[in-house]
Amino acid sequence: MKPLNKKSKAAGDAEELRKPVEYSIEDLARAAKTTVRNVRAYQDRGLIPPPERRGRTGVYSEAHLSRLRIIGHLLQRGYTLASIGELIEAWERGQDIAGLIGLESAVSSPWTDETPATYSLIDLVKLFGGRFELSWIVKANELGIIKQQGARFVAPSPRTLQAGAELVSVGIPLDEMLDVVAGLRANVERAADEMVRLVEHYIFDKYGSGLPPKEDVPKLGEIIWRLRPLVEMAVHAEVARAMEIAANKHLGDRLATVLEQMSNQPRSS
Repeated sequence: MKPLNKKSKAAGDAEELRKPVEYSIEDLARAAKTTVRNVRAYQDRGLIPPPERRGRTGVYSEAHLSRLRIIGHLLQRGYTLASIGELIEAWERGQDIAGLIGLESAVSSPWTDETPATYSLIDLVKLFGGRFELSWIVKANELGIIKQQGARFVAPSPRTLQAGAELVSVGIPLDEMLDVVAGLRANVERAADEMVRLVEHYIFDKYGSGLPPKEDVPKLGEIIWRLRPLVEMAVHAEVARAMEIAANKHLGDRLATVLEQMSNQPRSS
């Protein structure tokens, strides 16, 4: 009889897993990492459908949770509730909102794999080996290399900050390096703008200002994802080319002089 009991229990467990998950409004808000007030506001705006009514109780489903997660994702990307409503209307007209979100993610998600790091003032002083001037914080903050948050500082690109510390360690003042970064940024932003304009003109303009056809959306997302490493490779190649030219221009003669002096030194027997 014991095997039968085990089988019956297993069947019961499987049946339990197949049951659709149901949420109260409080549980739904908690699962979606939002508030009950927001859930009600989104429902009033038609962004999520009303719950199933059982007497005076509203019962929400996994579909509601999925919709709330999409709304949260779009809000984090900077969409307004009005524009989210337009996207959802398009979805309900037959558009593939998953494809649209994939395209949006390809365009708007960070183009770097770096994770921001947080430093205290003491951390910064240690990073720069004690050779850190408070005036550098102002210029670095203006460039967004560090962002002050209360008594702490967030560096979106820790590698850039580390590079600055390495240059300071060999005697190059950080504020002068930041001046170079400011000039570099202007040139890079102009080149990036022109490159994206090419993509916009030749890939997106043919759709006008409206939504692209449903069947084209995944392809557009793939194009943007393919563009990312291509742009990075192109930028790295151009920077390497420019650095080679600059190094030969400014340091080549010095190196040649050093080598010549070394060759003229008498050899010890």
